[in-house]
Amino acid sequence: MKKSKSLVALTFSIILGTQLIFAQSHNISVDLKKPGSPIQKTMYGIFFEDINYGADGGLYAEMVKNRSFEFPQSLLGWTTFGNVEVRTDNPAFSNNPHYVRLSYPGHDEKHTGLDNEGFFGFGVHKDAEYRFSVWARLPEDGTASIRIELIDPESTIFSTQNLTIDSKEWKKYQVVLKASKTELKARLRIFLASNNSVDMDHVSLFPVDTWKGRENGLRKDLAQALYDLHPGVFRFPGGCIVEGTDLKSRYQWKNSVGSVENRKMNENRWEYTFPNRFFPDYFQSYGMGFYELFELSEDIGAEPLPVISCGLACQFQNHDDKENVAVKNLDPYIQDALDLIEFANGNVTTKWGKVRSDMGHPTSFNLKMMAIGNEQWGELYPERLEPFIKAIRAKYPNFKIIGTSGPSPDGKDFDFGWKEMKRLKADMVDEHYYKDPKWFLANANRYDKYDRKGPKVFAGEYACHPANRKNNFESALCESAFMTGFERNADVVYQCTYAPLFAHVQGWQWRPDLIWFDNLKSVRSFNYYVQQLYGMNVGTNVLTTVENKLPLEGQDGIYASSALDKTKNEIILKIANTSDTEQNVSYIFSGLKKTERTGTKTILRSDNPDLENTLDNPTAVVPTTTDIKVSGNTFETVLSPKSFNLYVIKL
Repeated sequence: MKKSKSLVALTFSIILGTQLIFAQSHNISVDLKKPGSPIQKTMYGIFFEDINYGADGGLYAEMVKNRSFEFPQSLLGWTTFGNVEVRTDNPAFSNNPHYVRLSYPGHDEKHTGLDNEGFFGFGVHKDAEYRFSVWARLPEDGTASIRIELIDPESTIFSTQNLTIDSKEWKKYQVVLKASKTELKARLRIFLASNNSVDMDHVSLFPVDTWKGRENGLRKDLAQALYDLHPGVFRFPGGCIVEGTDLKSRYQWKNSVGSVENRKMNENRWEYTFPNRFFPDYFQSYGMGFYELFELSEDIGAEPLPVISCGLACQFQNHDDKENVAVKNLDPYIQDALDLIEFANGNVTTKWGKVRSDMGHPTSFNLKMMAIGNEQWGELYPERLEPFIKAIRAKYPNFKIIGTSGPSPDGKDFDFGWKEMKRLKADMVDEHYYKDPKWFLANANRYDKYDRKGPKVFAGEYACHPANRKNNFESALCESAFMTGFERNADVVYQCTYAPLFAHVQGWQWRPDLIWFDNLKSVRSFNYYVQQLYGMNVGTNVLTTVENKLPLEGQDGIYASSALDKTKNEIILKIANTSDTEQNVSYIFSGLKKTERTGTKTILRSDNPDLENTLDNPTAVVPTTTDIKVSGNTFETVLSPKSFNLYVIKL
């Protein structure tokens, strides 16, 4: 045993010695005399798509599944007992005609009612309040009552309230329930508590404590996580749901505004895209529609970036031109684009500006840009994009239009897409890449040789995908290294958005994702903290940052960029060490007076590349910040192995 321990110690010493031998020293020059290209405020942002139960069951705080009984199977998500009937005569809402009638069960000892399973259950917190609402009426004269209960998985009641229904006209009723305990998988049960019948529609349960306290609001912890990212741009609502598996199932923004009770439900293509993660109850209520998404953009201080259909259904799922709109028939789609700009920005006297105003926002959302299409490729796309560009620029000449180069970051279709976007003079080209760690590290110099005179780049969907497709530390570190290339090339890269944003731990179809959650808790991934550190430290101008006159794009595992923030009067240094050894770094600042300065160092690191933040251990790795001092025009530091480092120095 002693011999084995000695051998292990000797081996460790050799390894350590090797690391010391190969540890490198870097002298990095940062030029403050000539600040470079401006960095857009929109440089680092987020992308929302209703995938992984990101909307209903996620960010949208509604807890009732199939609240208007409009799923193809009208009672999907509901369990009924007694005398319950689905009806469509004289409905409350024309776009959502189904409702249920609860009637006497035929015996005083029997019961009529229904309960709802929610989205993987109802997550409720002890002592928190939940607003139950329902549109109801009486089929005949008199009064009736219903009893509303929250029950746990063993059917024990832990909150209950009664409601009296007193009108033959459809009317909204509501009551507040207070939970007496915390429960991850509660259910909502509704009893008919009288002999008279009751018609019910749009059955709803929201936390009272939503983001900004809004009744049709957002889940507070998830919205707060978005706010804490300090995003510059917010892309929505997709992604592939913009296209739809067919055009009938595409996202139509006009169906997502107006009275929330009368918004048409839509199927969700992520219900069936991956048969190994099949969720037949996954639909879009549109309760969190374009109005709410614009409102969220405003809340979190991000520029809104809507994406709309160009008349092409998903090209992955349709291999011919039969499902697409002919170019000559695109006028309704183009009008949708023009009407969306009016909805966002129009005066209250305009048709769609009035719709926005009537919903509660008389002032403009100040929309400046829009993406036409998502991941389209080949000749089908530019011939459809062109009439959109002509129509939008004719009416709104300063409005920015974003085209796409397809789903891949290279290849024949990618090259053709870029060529056509230049020909059409698109303002930006949307690039997407989901690649492995090796690709991300090798492509940190991707934008160094891009055409400086062509359209700008919008990296609209990107994420590092390790072999296990998890949000492990390796993926976050590689993204931090790659993103130095965004900043270094800010004259080409206008903005970027990580994707996807949310995932329910039971309902995901795609991973990795930025924020994971169950019905009670959420966790911010390592990738989240990388995005946050970039988003909170954007800067106003690029600073030339070189070693031996070359940018740091992986030499000895080092990736670096720097920015000047003229507003805050700060230097911002971002540097990733992807190697297994410490790296000694000396920053030499030209144009900096020799005086003592203060600043901060923030580091995100882990010895375990496969480590994750989880719901049970949400802070396994989080950024840590310490104070630093900088003397003169040189700053010396040591980079830990496998670390992303951020230095902010006051001028």
